[in-house]
Amino acid sequence: MTESVVPARIVDVAALAGVSAGTASKALNGTGQLRAETRERVRRAAEQLGFTPDPIGRGLSSGRSYTVGLITTDSFGRFSIPILLGAENALGAGEMSVLLCDSRDDPLREQHYLRTLLARRVDGIIVTGRRTESRPPIAIPDHVPVVHAFTPSQDPADTSLTIDQAGGATAAVAHVLDLGRRRVAHVTGPEDHHAAQVRRAAAEAAAGDALVGPSLHGDWSERWGRLAADLLLRRHPDLDAVTCGSDQIARGICDGLRDAGRRVPEDVAVVGFDDWDVIALASRPPLTTVNLGLEALGRRAGELLLGAVAGHPSPGTTTMPTRLVVRQSSVPA
Repeated sequence: MTESVVPARIVDVAALAGVSAGTASKALNGTGQLRAETRERVRRAAEQLGFTPDPIGRGLSSGRSYTVGLITTDSFGRFSIPILLGAENALGAGEMSVLLCDSRDDPLREQHYLRTLLARRVDGIIVTGRRTESRPPIAIPDHVPVVHAFTPSQDPADTSLTIDQAGGATAAVAHVLDLGRRRVAHVTGPEDHHAAQVRRAAAEAAAGDALVGPSLHGDWSERWGRLAADLLLRRHPDLDAVTCGSDQIARGICDGLRDAGRRVPEDVAVVGFDDWDVIALASRPPLTTVNLGLEALGRRAGELLLGAVAGHPSPGTTTMPTRLVVRQSSVPA
């Protein structure tokens, strides 16, 4: 007959650590004014005994739910999933769980999720989406901290994180110029999209006299990239570099150039934007592109939210850096 194992209790942890049960509870919950060595001694005792705190009791004693809501408009998950992963990395250190809510760009659905999250007494909310233009602040009580990530708030007093799109586009053009390319085109997405506007303006400024013709706007798609490659070669047959507003467009550009008998990168260097691995690595050849650093952005959003929950908010907008990733579409293997 197998002997049942009795789960360790908080009093057992306290006895092993040589403290009171109340002190042990505060140490494990991260509350109270305790010395670091006391917290560490209690943590080691809990680990030695295999003690698992009761989440319901923990919440009742601290007045917190140890859950955070993440509301997104990005149904596909291209941007929200990396941000979620980064946020979980930061929030996990505080033993907090994340509830993902996809509003699908529906204001009514978003309001429903907000009511649901508030009913669950979440400790805070991260707001994100698939576009980079600012959005109205969410309507929730002031005591619930909010961090806007990737899609900033229109209220400058809110806590927002954005990415340095202009810096990324500038780095892409500087890269091809450093390679000796002197006939550079830029192809991007819809003219009314904030991301396309910012990336185009920065690329044109960086290219200067090396820019051939006005930038081309179209869909965020490979099909548009193939069409744009044909247009560019008809207008500028001596073209030797193309920077793009997205990886989908850049992959289409590579296909269109190859169909026209142009070698990438020997004849024309191509640079994308986003570093979406399922597109960038599957391109022929693999794309040089601008990495958005979405996991780092999500991690920073989680850190800022933890700070706000602890009573230390960080209002204002912070711009996170991008990074150029060089692959074979600009530099031969």
